[in-house]
Amino acid sequence: MMSIKTNASAMTALASLQATNKSLESTQNRISTGYRVASASDNAAYWSIATTMRSDNKAIATVKDALGLGAAKVDTAYTGLNAAIDVVDDIKAKLVAAREPGVDKTKIQAEIAQLQDQLTSIGSSASFSGENWLSVDSSDANYSATKSIVASFTRATDGTVSVGTLTIDVDAIKLFDANGQIGILDTESTTTNGGVNYSVATLDISGLTDTSADLADLDEMIGTVDSALQSMISRAGDIGAAKKRIDMQMEFVGSLTDAIDRGISTLVDADMNEESTRLQALQVQQQLGIQSLSIANSSVQTVMSLFRS
Repeated sequence: MMSIKTNASAMTALASLQATNKSLESTQNRISTGYRVASASDNAAYWSIATTMRSDNKAIATVKDALGLGAAKVDTAYTGLNAAIDVVDDIKAKLVAAREPGVDKTKIQAEIAQLQDQLTSIGSSASFSGENWLSVDSSDANYSATKSIVASFTRATDGTVSVGTLTIDVDAIKLFDANGQIGILDTESTTTNGGVNYSVATLDISGLTDTSADLADLDEMIGTVDSALQSMISRAGDIGAAKKRIDMQMEFVGSLTDAIDRGISTLVDADMNEESTRLQALQVQQQLGIQSLSIANSSVQTVMSLFRS
């Protein structure tokens, strides 16, 4: 039946063309944006997961920056501690040399004094971004015996988030403490015979002689310096281990952000090979749909031939 009121063929062709145009528009959007799921209307579940993971990944990237800052602080303290170990080792050697009878202890003390000044300089210079872990003042209201370095950001299965930290014990590695001289190098001892208060940073052997009492005091000083040296070596090992852990965590965080990016890509990114193939097919369908609609519309023209004389 042919009707001048309703062109069923044209309506079918138009509906098919509209569907093709809609698919073509969707495909073009995917190609232009690079996303298969660009908004919640495309796929609410995937969009929600991807948006949350992007937010978390940004936080994890910030953790990597914080680890870099923490690594710089630890490296500064480690470098200063190593330099101080070398200087204290030299002081120990000078004291052992002074143990030999007849040696001019005044001249040796002049050399030790220079080394002590160098220790003070190392302690005050080992600062990064305003923080110094080797030369401190524990009486300061802002002083903290431990330093925390942001190391991780995690989201639990119930959706709660937490920030993990690495802790550095500053009290264990400090060389100088202005509050009571209780650092490794400024903690005072007292000689048994002379009753002289001294520390590694302040000891003075210029007044010592070759008497047995003075030599015994000198032996005590050597023992005190060696004890401080061993403590510094132990603390340098601890902070070196912390430095290694931070480096490993930085590497892990970097790999983690890459893995999350790949996961997000799997959920929402468009496959350009697939989309380009689909685009070509839809363009062909669009052209055929236009021709089909044109044929359907022209079919009504045959009705006019019935009224021609």
